[in-house]
Amino acid sequence: MTTLLNQTCRPLEGGTPMSAEELEAHLREVPGWTVRDGALEKTYAFANYHDTMAFVNALAWISHREDHHPDLLVKYGSCQVRYSTHSVGGISINDFICAAKADALLG
Repeated sequence: MTTLLNQTCRPLEGGTPMSAEELEAHLREVPGWTVRDGALEKTYAFANYHDTMAFVNALAWISHREDHHPDLLVKYGSCQVRYSTHSVGGISINDFICAAKADALLG
C-alpha cells in the first residue's frame, strides 16, 4: 500500500478500466476493499456519528486534493465508500490510490 500512498491521481480521459487481472493484483494492496457493481467499495464502522463525520470530512479533504471523489453512504456509525472512474467507465488506478489514502486515515 505504501506505493499507492505515494502516488497522486491523474486525469485518465480516454483511458480504459482495469482488467480483471489488474484488479486482483491491486486488491491485495488494499485489504477489506471489494469490487461490487463496477466500483471499488468498503464500509468503515465507527463508534458514533461524530467519529463517522470526522472521517467523512477528512476523506472530503483528500478527495478535493486528489480531484477524485467517491460516492458516500453516511450512517450514524458507518460510512460506505465507493470509488469508480467515470472517465474510463470503471475502476482505475485513481480509485486504488484514494482507497489506500482512505485506509491511511484510520492507521
